[in-house]
Amino acid sequence: MNLHHPISKTRRLRDLVETQTLVLPGAFNALTAMQIERTGFQALYVSGAGLSAARGLPDIGLLSLTEVVSDAATISRAVTIPAIVDADTGFGPPLVVMRAVKEFEQAGLAGIQIEDQELPKKCGHLPGKRLIPMREMIAKICAASNARRDRDFFIVARTDARAVEGLDATVRRARAYVDAGADAIFPEALESAEEFRTFARQLAQEGGKVPLVANMTEFGKTPYLSVGEFEDLGYRLVLFPVTALRIATKAIEQMLIELKGQGSQHELLERMHTRQQLYDVLQYAEYEQRDRQFHSTDDDHATD
Repeated sequence: MNLHHPISKTRRLRDLVETQTLVLPGAFNALTAMQIERTGFQALYVSGAGLSAARGLPDIGLLSLTEVVSDAATISRAVTIPAIVDADTGFGPPLVVMRAVKEFEQAGLAGIQIEDQELPKKCGHLPGKRLIPMREMIAKICAASNARRDRDFFIVARTDARAVEGLDATVRRARAYVDAGADAIFPEALESAEEFRTFARQLAQEGGKVPLVANMTEFGKTPYLSVGEFEDLGYRLVLFPVTALRIATKAIEQMLIELKGQGSQHELLERMHTRQQLYDVLQYAEYEQRDRQFHSTDDDHATD
């Protein structure tokens, strides 16, 4: 007898990274994640900045492990595609990083991202960042690698060294993080296509042959490059971490201004999802069908 074993999200993520340049829009709640999947994206990113903003907080490491695990689990459960979660600095020293990995694995995430900033951390594209010593980040990555039960669980090491120590130091740190067990390297806030190309080339020359992550965030240090351009520069995962959030908050702000001024939402209807369109995203009809099936089963039992 042949039993069908569906491929895990962790394995699917690795297969995707091996075969294509993967685009990961950022989800800040489950509904956004469902829209990402519905549009045809094959993976998503749970942005720390997005989760913080959704809770009314700035992205400076204020969320606890419990809060991020809870939000990330809700997002992951809402979709069938794999998700990588932004775990900031890993929530603490190596033993805490180990617990974080176990919690995110149990929550259904396909991977975790850890960065080498000191707490309180900053947005990667703001000035004034401070880094932990390289040996401390190496210890965190080793802890993360050792803690995972699923060997396919994907560990991304982010380095913010470009703005603090320069590009050569970024390469040195990245190479050490690969040796420590990182499955991918994320050089944050590179400032030109040439820097992305140089980093990829130098890391490969140093023997750091792992997938590279590019952060195509808005209003930051990185120029607006397309996914195809990043692919040509040697990058296999491209993040759009808060694009959806920024679009959503701007649209809500404009709606509220117009509603306050006009006293009616009637002129805004064309800019809304209709009731049916939102129901389609939420799979309303499928839930109703399941409910009818349960009632039908109850009726059958009643006539036995």
